[in-house]
Amino acid sequence: MQASGWEERARDLGLLWLRVSAGLLLLWVHGLPKLLDYSAELQRIEDPFHLGASLTLMLAIFAEVLCPLLIVAGVLVRLACLPILAVLLVALLLVHPQWSLAEGQFAWLLLILFSSILIAGPGSLALNHRFTGALRYV
Repeated sequence: MQASGWEERARDLGLLWLRVSAGLLLLWVHGLPKLLDYSAELQRIEDPFHLGASLTLMLAIFAEVLCPLLIVAGVLVRLACLPILAVLLVALLLVHPQWSLAEGQFAWLLLILFSSILIAGPGSLALNHRFTGALRYV
């Protein structure tokens, strides 16, 4: 069954809204505070894989600053979701396993948002759409 022009446009606007709102939310609440207060975050970041606080924080900044910016822009969207999902799963399963659903609700909601973006893709209102070949679908 072929979607009408309006249905396709509405779907693409919905995917744009999902990408931009989820990306900016993660960037604003988690990414920018880590980036702007690096030294304080270095003292309090959990290091579940014993990589060292500095490397762990840099990986978190990559996932919470660079990846959301790529998602908002619509560049390598599906690929950019993977580090975010990894950080969220590590936080929920390894760093904070004692959290109740209520305590971890923000992380669970972010997990739902970014896994939805991973599954659905960026839509045609993304820079990815201008790429050719395999890059268009990443």
